[in-house]
Amino acid sequence: MSEKVKEVAREEYEQARVLTRDAVRSGAYLYPIKGIAYFFTHRSLWKPLTDKLLPTISLGLGVTIFMFAVTYVPQAAILTVFNGPLAILTTILLVLSEASTIFSVLSKNFLIDDALIDTFDGTLLSRNLTSLVSTERQIKSGNDPIAKLGKILRKPFASFTPKAIIRYFIYLPLNFIPVVGTILFVTLQGRKFGPTAHARYYQLKQMGKRERDEFVERRKAAYTSFGVPAILLEMVPIAGIFFAFTNTVGAALWAADIEQQQSATAPNLRNQADLAKKAE
Repeated sequence: MSEKVKEVAREEYEQARVLTRDAVRSGAYLYPIKGIAYFFTHRSLWKPLTDKLLPTISLGLGVTIFMFAVTYVPQAAILTVFNGPLAILTTILLVLSEASTIFSVLSKNFLIDDALIDTFDGTLLSRNLTSLVSTERQIKSGNDPIAKLGKILRKPFASFTPKAIIRYFIYLPLNFIPVVGTILFVTLQGRKFGPTAHARYYQLKQMGKRERDEFVERRKAAYTSFGVPAILLEMVPIAGIFFAFTNTVGAALWAADIEQQQSATAPNLRNQADLAKKAE
């Protein structure tokens, strides 16, 4: 039994090491930061946010205040038993995470869903990927990437998933474990956040479910490394709405880079195939 435990531990460690290595090599964790910088330097991308700013900030402020007023004290009392003095910090992170989840569900389904799609598509247009965006919406003439966005041809993927809420509450007890549990909780949330950020990209690429699953599986470490910093940014009270848009920009920039890498790889693959035929 002891040897079996050691063997499992070694396998888990090796898997974690490989995933960590792949996550670092991917550089995906930089895209939430790149999204902030790109958003600030491209004023045309501000319009979807400014159009929804006031009602969304009001919602975020209301949800955050309500959650701290109603849930902080009882949760802090429970976490003190498990985390001791660290309960002050872990409870704040927990309540912020809860408020962020509630706010995200409400805002993305009732307030800013269309605005986030426009931001994603507009970012792709600013990276000269008109052909990709045009697969799912009409494109107008002009230089402003947001103003060029026309009617969406097909209803976007539903952003609300009951499974995500259920999974969130399943992971919630991890916060009872001091420090490590909170880190694991955020990591697991980030692992699911990454693929969700590219839902619009899968639609523009017209991927089927199997193709999407394979695409995500090949990039699971990268998606986790993108999702963790992205979800931490969206946990910031009130400012989380701003980061929801910059994370969308970051996800679109990543998608644009993937497209450019594939475009650069395709000619090389064709050349290799031609050389193989000549060799035969």
